[in-house]
Amino acid sequence: MQLDEQQLIKRLHDESTRRAAFEEMVRKYQEPLYRLVRRMVLIHEDADDVLQNTFIKAWQGIEKFRGDSSLGTWLYRIASHEALDHLEKNKHLCASIDDEDSPGTMSIAAKLEGDPFFDGDEVERQLQEAIASLPNKQRLVFNMKYYDEMKYEDMSQVLGTSVGALKASYHHAVQKISKFFGLGD
Repeated sequence: MQLDEQQLIKRLHDESTRRAAFEEMVRKYQEPLYRLVRRMVLIHEDADDVLQNTFIKAWQGIEKFRGDSSLGTWLYRIASHEALDHLEKNKHLCASIDDEDSPGTMSIAAKLEGDPFFDGDEVERQLQEAIASLPNKQRLVFNMKYYDEMKYEDMSQVLGTSVGALKASYHHAVQKISKFFGLGD
């Protein structure tokens, strides 16, 4: 752990400096956590809600943070659990890749195309559809490895899963994405 992070943690545990330290922590981690959440939660407003819940939980639990892991790892753990919880609670709102027949649901393709924050080209849109079609935990592992270039050991700390299980999950995700593009068996 870096000296700066140790100082930040010390300030977070001191009531007189907690608020300013928390604001500094939010500024430091807001963008990477948003990217993690946004790749899981396809609607910008929902991703903002999940991120807000992440920081609320962090604020509520800051006194219990012992520093066994880095602050970033702790926040990633909270954010990933919040994103998975959000997806589980709202799975009835999202249909399959292009199914718009079910009332009250919206296809993944429609969500991506209708999102003003999505500015990707056709290939990027297809990649996002392929990733969105993965099971939630597999999608989280894929996003952390592919986009965040997170090491399996770090993912293991964040997700509380063995390195072997994470490697297998990533491998299966890559196979499914390849198959989505007609490259797999």
